[in-house]
Amino acid sequence: MVFDFLQPISESFENYLQTLSSQSLGKKVVFHTQTDFPVLEGVSIAIFTVNEHRGNDKENEDYSFDAFRKKFYGMFPGNWNTSIVDLGTIEAGASIEDTYFVVKSLMTELIKKQIIPVVIGGTQDLTYPMYRAYDNLDQMVNLVSVDNQFDFSKENKLDKDAYLSKIIVEEPNNLFNFSNLGFQTYFNSQEEIDLIEKLYFEAYRLGEVSNNIAVAEPVFRDADLVSIDMNSVQSSYSGNFEEFNPNGFTGKEICALTRYAGISDKVTSFGIFNFNPNGHEVVLTAQMLWYFIEGFCFRSNEYPFGTKEHYIKYIVPIEDEELIFYKSNKTERWWIEIPFLTNVNNKLKRNTLLPCTHEDYLAACEQEIPERWWKAQRRNIL
Repeated sequence: MVFDFLQPISESFENYLQTLSSQSLGKKVVFHTQTDFPVLEGVSIAIFTVNEHRGNDKENEDYSFDAFRKKFYGMFPGNWNTSIVDLGTIEAGASIEDTYFVVKSLMTELIKKQIIPVVIGGTQDLTYPMYRAYDNLDQMVNLVSVDNQFDFSKENKLDKDAYLSKIIVEEPNNLFNFSNLGFQTYFNSQEEIDLIEKLYFEAYRLGEVSNNIAVAEPVFRDADLVSIDMNSVQSSYSGNFEEFNPNGFTGKEICALTRYAGISDKVTSFGIFNFNPNGHEVVLTAQMLWYFIEGFCFRSNEYPFGTKEHYIKYIVPIEDEELIFYKSNKTERWWIEIPFLTNVNNKLKRNTLLPCTHEDYLAACEQEIPERWWKAQRRNIL
């Protein structure tokens, strides 16, 4: 059974839990301990750490995640009403492929149980087995990466800077959309930027997102899997001075992004990668996870779970097209309809709603077709 590969929390961390306030997160979560494994019935979120760092082209180190857990579980929850478990740690397998297999298998089991897996630690190539966990779930996958690079392969290998190439070319190809938030142009070749455009994927430069953080909300609202590279954060905020990065998201901005990820009704898996589990980065990582769960607890259960009865429909004629928008009566968020085209081979087998902004609707009223709608149309018939 895949749960047998999980190592329980350490005895020293168990002892630390006894010292915490009764109101702290550590007293609200059920842990995989030396003697007990959590009951998963009724659980909403399952956190586990992964001790796999060979994606950095380095020998794997035997990291402890106690420092991260102390920072996270020492905090206090918000007004949360959700059941959370900590499943412990997946230790590195004999090969990196063995680790991928365990991550994929564990995530598949959790998603089938309608539990959101939260993967903490390891290198970002673990996004690949996270994506592969959807293979048997009969759905197309929208992947959102918060990263300063696109992570296309420079060579024929899979590592933290190359996992996306394997996702794109390998069968079965379940990827419908890839969106990058926070890329920095000088870390990406023009060839890679052109490829993003050619595939009708979405990429938002760091400055674009920092200047208006709200542009990221519709992107997360359409995501299934969210992967965050801690190298996208300024070193002065993350605490990573081994790989110093003077530019990137601030601590406040990255926490806002993780809250957007949590509040999205569609997100079913989440991961934070590329940080030192024994370093200062654990402080911000713990706060990012806190904001993800905070967002989750305020989900509105709208599309794709709700019905169109609770929306106002707007029809905007543009040349030979009719763009159909929907505005939620509950949250005032906006969607635009991607129509099903009967004479082509659609990837999406029915009319689908694409999250958008009020500004997209206003632009359509001025006869401007929203770029996200146009790209989604092209991806659907590729």
